[in-house]
Amino acid sequence: MSPHRLSIAGLAHSDVCAVLRLSGELDRASEKFFMDTLAVAVDAGRSHIVLDVTALTFCDSRGLNCLLALHWLLRRRAGALMLAGVGRRLAALLEHSGSTALFSSHTSVGQALRSLPEPARPHWPPPADRSSDEGVSRP
Repeated sequence: MSPHRLSIAGLAHSDVCAVLRLSGELDRASEKFFMDTLAVAVDAGRSHIVLDVTALTFCDSRGLNCLLALHWLLRRRAGALMLAGVGRRLAALLEHSGSTALFSSHTSVGQALRSLPEPARPHWPPPADRSSDEGVSRP
């Protein structure tokens, strides 16, 4: 059993982009798991990461620090962190912390991917019978 309540699932990827779904809580208990898992994607050469956060039920200041650290790392690699499906609570956290302008926020994963050049985009939506979890671990 995982010591935290965060799940990270790989949905699609290309050579330079990964689409991941976060489910559960991004907080102190899950920050190491989050950073370790995302490090695998970055180490695999993904400089653009789309996080589908529609199923993220909780994010506190420690979770926000994780998002900020990932944003900073990807920017240094000439990439970007894009958030898809930001809910009311996460939007409020971003707004209250003054972080809204740092994150590229989109209503859907498809919209986020359309902001990337065509060669960087993974196939979306992914085929239902194919696993896209390369470079991503689960709890």
